[in-house]
Amino acid sequence: MAASSVHNMTNGINGNAGGFRPLSSSTSSSCITSSGTNGGNNGSSKTGGAQRIILWFRNDLRLHDNYMVYDAVQRVKRGEASEVLPVYCFDPRQYGATPWGSLKTGAHRAAFQLQCVEDLKSRLREVGSDLLVAVGAPEEVMPGLLSSSPPGGSPAPLLVFTSEEVTSEECRTDVRVARAIKRVGGGGRLLRFWNHTLYHIDDITLPPSEQQQQQRQQRQQGSSGGGGGGGGKGAAAAAAGGSRGLFAAGMQDMPDVFTPFREKLEKHAAVRRDLPSPRRGELPLPPAEALSEAARTALAAPLPGWDELPYNPPGIRPPSPPAKHPHAVLDFRGGETAALARLHYYLWDSDCVSRYFDTRNGLLGGDFSTKLAPWLAAGCISPRRVYHEIKKYESQRGANKSTYWVIFELLWRDFFRFFALKHGNRIFLAGGPTGRSLPWNPDPELWRRWRDGRTGLPLVDACMRELAATGFMSNRGRQNVASFLVLDLGIDWRRGADWFESCLLDYDVTSNWGNWVAAAGLTGGRINHFNITKQAKDYDPHGDYVRTWCPELRRVPEHKIHEPWTLTPQEQQAAGCRIGQDYPRPIPLEQYGRPHQHGGAAGSSGYGGGGGRMGSSGRPQSARGGGGGGGGSGNGGGRGRKSEFERYT
Repeated sequence: MAASSVHNMTNGINGNAGGFRPLSSSTSSSCITSSGTNGGNNGSSKTGGAQRIILWFRNDLRLHDNYMVYDAVQRVKRGEASEVLPVYCFDPRQYGATPWGSLKTGAHRAAFQLQCVEDLKSRLREVGSDLLVAVGAPEEVMPGLLSSSPPGGSPAPLLVFTSEEVTSEECRTDVRVARAIKRVGGGGRLLRFWNHTLYHIDDITLPPSEQQQQQRQQRQQGSSGGGGGGGGKGAAAAAAGGSRGLFAAGMQDMPDVFTPFREKLEKHAAVRRDLPSPRRGELPLPPAEALSEAARTALAAPLPGWDELPYNPPGIRPPSPPAKHPHAVLDFRGGETAALARLHYYLWDSDCVSRYFDTRNGLLGGDFSTKLAPWLAAGCISPRRVYHEIKKYESQRGANKSTYWVIFELLWRDFFRFFALKHGNRIFLAGGPTGRSLPWNPDPELWRRWRDGRTGLPLVDACMRELAATGFMSNRGRQNVASFLVLDLGIDWRRGADWFESCLLDYDVTSNWGNWVAAAGLTGGRINHFNITKQAKDYDPHGDYVRTWCPELRRVPEHKIHEPWTLTPQEQQAAGCRIGQDYPRPIPLEQYGRPHQHGGAAGSSGYGGGGGRMGSSGRPQSARGGGGGGGGSGNGGGRGRKSEFERYT
């Protein structure tokens, strides 16, 4: 199917070849809501017996432990819906250029995503359903999927289910979809389900109404003579009753440092059971006659090919399909099937999980770490499934520090998701959540040398070359290259976050940008400034990793492999590596000031002195082009102060 036919299919579904016409009026809360705690009954009383549910998949490409899938199954069982249409859109906005000039989705992740969608379609077909795949903006696709109506009648109510996101670009898309389906009529609404974290937000926060009641009780206790201590005890007593209320609505009082956040969850909260996958017949497709011709064609058509992906970056050549690299640590295959197989292998087939703590800082090979990150980022596997499978493993084969440490790493993912919920777009601004204004080095040549793996520091260069060639880099490598870019070269951390967004197989918006702003020392936590040469000697003691990705150094003696600039002329000749010609001289770091040594004042209004200039919209411009400020969870009912989702309604 040619690229033009894919876009024509999208226009056919939309019935509007001219594209999406934006609405100026705000979207009422009646068409935008979030799921309830159990992912079951929320909103059912308002649907009026909806005939069709659209499952809009994005970064949740699985059937197991998926709240929107489970909710659709329950509504069908209760007779509240008779049709379920799963949909995935290759959104052109994700295939353009970033403000820094990178491809927003690089070749490695694009190929992985294609595989994920292919697997989801296959798994849906196994349960008697299917996946409608379109190339186009979701707000242009969804209105054309309204259920058919009798002559002279109006469409039956439509529900669009999707997973809840917390950052500006994704939330703006949600609002566009909500407005588009509302404009068509028929009472259509967008429902968003919390799907990405190990701990469910509804289990650890109080709804705003309960929080306000608790605050009133605390004030009353204080005014009746109990003093400030009485209010504190009241809050502690409320929290002691269970994990609900551990944090304020919108996570506004969560710690900005990981350890107290982790300890609070581990002590007071519980992980939900993972939900079952749908069984055959539980997601009934609309009958063919109830779909438009374009929709019927899309369901039956093969998936878009590489040339049909909507790459449209101005001034940048679209990438070619990536070839498998012989030195890749793993042959990552996208999809839920491969994700579950990897989990089973790492636990049950190999017992690698029992050694994880001791091997997790490795650099070469497939088994030194779980390698689940790409599948977690795409939503092909649920963090709760990983958690409960580890608990099962511990009960049968024994628990140790290694099995715990995998769960510990899952908590880091939760931390950055909730951190982004709390701080909103401040995680994208130059000053980060602290609002510090730091002097960044604008030298484009330094940036290019880091990006291309030509810094003259072998560990940094090997890591950056591996990233470009495979889309993967170890956690140890990521910490070192981030520290070097930001704290040694003094280059704006957002350039590094942007490049990782483009390259990483496992790109996840909150984990990526959260880790980078933390590496820059702009979250209020400690600043981890790495000694790159020491790190290289500690974690690549024989130089095997460096020799793999910097082959020009393969004959350098082991005792100088991480400091090749110390080779004498005779040693360079013997190694066949001339420093400054075959391999670059190291960047003279003493010439570049370290940003935190120059101080930097905190900014105002939550943006920070380095928080970016104001755009014509009145919102600070960031590397993601998002709006400023905010936080709080995105939902129609509200979980605190205005969320990134509500800000665009």
